[in-house]
Amino acid sequence: MKSRRFISKLTLALIMICAVAVVAQSTPTHAFTDQVIQQGATGDDVVELQARLQYIGFYNGKIDGVYGWGTYWAVRNYQYEFGLDIDGLVGPEMKDKLAKSTEYNEQFVQRALNEGRKFTHYGGTPKKVQQGPKGSRNKQKGGEQAGQQPAPAKGGQPAPTPEQGQAGEQPTPAPEGGQPQQGGESPAPETPEQAPVPDEEAPVDQNNDADIEKATNVPPGYSDNDLQLMAQAVYGEARGEPYVGQVAVAAVIINRINSPTFPNTVSGVVFEPRAFTAVADGQIWMAPDETARRAVLDALNGQDPTGNAIYYFNPDTATSGWIWTRPQIKKIGKHIFCH
Repeated sequence: MKSRRFISKLTLALIMICAVAVVAQSTPTHAFTDQVIQQGATGDDVVELQARLQYIGFYNGKIDGVYGWGTYWAVRNYQYEFGLDIDGLVGPEMKDKLAKSTEYNEQFVQRALNEGRKFTHYGGTPKKVQQGPKGSRNKQKGGEQAGQQPAPAKGGQPAPTPEQGQAGEQPTPAPEGGQPQQGGESPAPETPEQAPVPDEEAPVDQNNDADIEKATNVPPGYSDNDLQLMAQAVYGEARGEPYVGQVAVAAVIINRINSPTFPNTVSGVVFEPRAFTAVADGQIWMAPDETARRAVLDALNGQDPTGNAIYYFNPDTATSGWIWTRPQIKKIGKHIFCH
């Protein structure tokens, strides 16, 4: 008799546990509020957005609840990777994908903010090693600042730093006219050793107060967004090159905009399929430093050390035979610039 009562109570307890589990699983996970988050927004929604993006390595800046340029480009990168409309707006669809693809330790983040701690929110890394002492946040540089070094990439692993890419190396030529096609088979490559390489040009010192003083404003026709995107392209393609080489890469982008054979906008040129290796390998989304930005300003204000080049490549890493057929102008740093 006692045995039957025990079995009945045990069965009832199991049923109740299963019921609670089903209810818990069916309860939706609430993330964010209902507002669409856009550039310029502030508050807890932006804190959660930055923390979730940082969890999988899309955002490498400071979690401060301010939707600035760093957050904007992180959002666009996430939208690109997950097949969403690339507009910088965080609506219901992106919020849902973020909630499913990330975790958000709200208690950890809010406590760190309230205690003024320097902290990060990368996934796969214990939270106790991602925060500093109380008050250390006041010593942390802002995450929206230029020149920030990349933190761990997606999944919390260190960001890769492959050899810098080349603009114009990948397009294949059209049957006639010598213009590159998008896609299609590449022509049989010529042996690079047989192609002439121009002599190294002694870079002209453009990094002086007079030049930089003149190149402080964005010329008419270019927005701050254009400046930011070009700086990211220069940083992704040419960081580590001499300053004149970084100006040269920016000049190639401008020359393409002004050429009838390329798109006539900054974003059109930078994101043209197979045009820049930095776009293909994701380095376009790295935060540029002040040197890259100044190089873009100098190029926008008329400096072109390339001699009107519209292509460039690194002869040590180039894999396209077609790029060696372009008329070469000069070599600056590691890059050869071509018509």
